Amino acid sequence: QVQLVESGGGLVAPGESLRLSCVASGNIYAASVMGWYRQTAENQREWVASIRSGATSDYGDPVKGRFIISRDNANNTVYLHMHSLKLEDTAVYYCFYRPMISSGATYWGQGTQVTVSS
Repeated sequence: QVQLVESGGGLVAPGESLRLSCVASGNIYAASVMGWYRQTAENQREWVASIRSGATSDYGDPVKGRFIISRDNANNTVYLHMHSLKLEDTAVYYCFYRPMISSGATYWGQGTQVTVSS
């Protein structure tokens, strides 16, 4: 089993920045993918970004050029640096962890609310 604990959400104004953190604990594999999804109040679920343990990263189109994902493998932590936040970035952000093995399940955090409002 793997547990994920997110932190860093909050209320910000448009154009501001915020950093989310997610710490994984438990049965952690060295090779893994970690990242973030988000879910809006209208229940739209959207992939935000992913990063492999080798640091290869990918981003969803809505956040490219504004968000940066990074990870600290030694501390099993993934970060989401969010810049130039827009109203439409408002959502609950969920961290995920998936080991890169054939039977690897995906684990999820509890979610952290990000609200962008003027």
